[in-house]
Amino acid sequence: MSRPSLLASAAAFALALALAPSTALAADLAKGKETFKMICSTCHGEGGKGDGPGGQGLQPPPRDFTKGDFKFDANKNGKTGEDADLHAVIHDGAAAYGGSPLMAPWGGTLTDADIDNVIAVIRSLKAKK
Repeated sequence: MSRPSLLASAAAFALALALAPSTALAADLAKGKETFKMICSTCHGEGGKGDGPGGQGLQPPPRDFTKGDFKFDANKNGKTGEDADLHAVIHDGAAAYGGSPLMAPWGGTLTDADIDNVIAVIRSLKAKK
């Protein structure tokens, strides 16, 4: 490979990394689906609409992931719903960020990789417009 084409390939790869969501690079969607079904779907529902059997009657109701709207800016950078925010809320529970104590902290149960896998699932649930 010639030097110019090697540089062009490296630049294209760097651009792809910069534009790709961080979780998507490392996450395993299949494993995330297993974890989501086992832990999250009880309240959030299998389709992520917040309609799981354990979520019935909860106030506030579980988040509907198909809307893609997120409330927390856990890392306080002025942007809500980034992967880092979702990771923190899943790890520490929503109460740690002023949310409902009904969203339990899962950091003692799930590894960071497990949480990243679940975030990939959450991202995949957003309804296409």
